[in-house]
Amino acid sequence: MAKLSMLEREKKRNKTVRRCADKRLRLKATVKSPTTSYDEKQDAMLQLQRMPRNASPVRLRNRCSLTGRPKGYYRKFGLGRNKLREAAMRGDIPGLVKASW
Repeated sequence: MAKLSMLEREKKRNKTVRRCADKRLRLKATVKSPTTSYDEKQDAMLQLQRMPRNASPVRLRNRCSLTGRPKGYYRKFGLGRNKLREAAMRGDIPGLVKASW
């Protein structure tokens, strides 16, 4: 199990990303648009830089939904490798079987 502080920090980042997503998109569109003036682009860049660092979706980390483990994460199932194996052995995941050859 991951430290509770790390899980809470990740929840806080998720909330910040969702809260600032619209404003970030608008500012990034302004910066990339060829029709905006140089001054408008500079202003948009300055506003982007003033936003909280954790508002960037790049700072999010995929974690196991049961244990919070950051590594060995399977996106398709939302679980870490250990819990995925346990669930597969119990038969909780339809169609998933242990490989043998």
